[in-house]
Amino acid sequence: MKQSFAPVLTVVGLLLVVWYAAAIWLNADWTYDKAKRSGEIVTTTSLIKDTWAQDKPKLPAPHQVAAEIWRTTVEKKITSKRSLIYHSWITLSATLLGFGLGTVLGTLLAVGIVYNRTMDMSVMPWVIASQTIPILAIAPMIIVVLNAVGISGLLPKAMIGMYLSFFPIVVGMVKGLRSPDQMQLDQMRTWHASASQTFWRLRLPASMPYLFTSLKIAMAASLVGAIIGELPTGAVAGLGARLLAGSYYGQTIQIWSALLMAAALAAVLVGIIGMVQRITLKRMGMAQ
Repeated sequence: MKQSFAPVLTVVGLLLVVWYAAAIWLNADWTYDKAKRSGEIVTTTSLIKDTWAQDKPKLPAPHQVAAEIWRTTVEKKITSKRSLIYHSWITLSATLLGFGLGTVLGTLLAVGIVYNRTMDMSVMPWVIASQTIPILAIAPMIIVVLNAVGISGLLPKAMIGMYLSFFPIVVGMVKGLRSPDQMQLDQMRTWHASASQTFWRLRLPASMPYLFTSLKIAMAASLVGAIIGELPTGAVAGLGARLLAGSYYGQTIQIWSALLMAAALAAVLVGIIGMVQRITLKRMGMAQ
């Protein structure tokens, strides 16, 4: 157990050292400028102390971000609009809806592509081409179109999450459904198995490892889509709204706290999928 955590703790420690050093470097200009105007002498100690305690630093120190997260989670009611938990819940709702829609759409497309050659030749290229469009360009279009037909709130953000999340599921499921080799397929034919039986008893079980890997990527992509969906709408709630508000007022500490909260949320969601994966594959008798 100690050996397994040692590399992780080492990497985290190195990142913190680099982060603190970068905070000194990036925030030093303000310290020197302030000292020049006041006629003070900047020592190493005063430089470190000031660059790690500025109200609006270019790069906040880790302890400043940690303190901001503590204030906006533990010290705030979860119903408060200054609570990161409240904003995380708003973003999480759009993320899960987008992930669910993307999973359904991606699975249906994958089944169609595997079992229908016309879809394989026509739909798959369009699925790939859809991901070449920058999401920052298409997100405002999706929101404007949906608002024009009276759809606003959670669904537009979820649609953007779906747009980003369905692609890895399509690719993973197509690969998984086609993973059984010809000998296995021939064996199913010798048992006079129908296409439906072949799907449920051979292709679908064989695709599970690919599906769960795709779900992890899709969940993270859906979270990114939900956050991006909050940016062009002038949203007042959600992690995207916190990022936007922080950029407006130069609150870099708020921006970094929202970013780390989003990263933690993604880690938890992907971890849950990983746990379900281990349980499911273990019950199916598949090696990890």
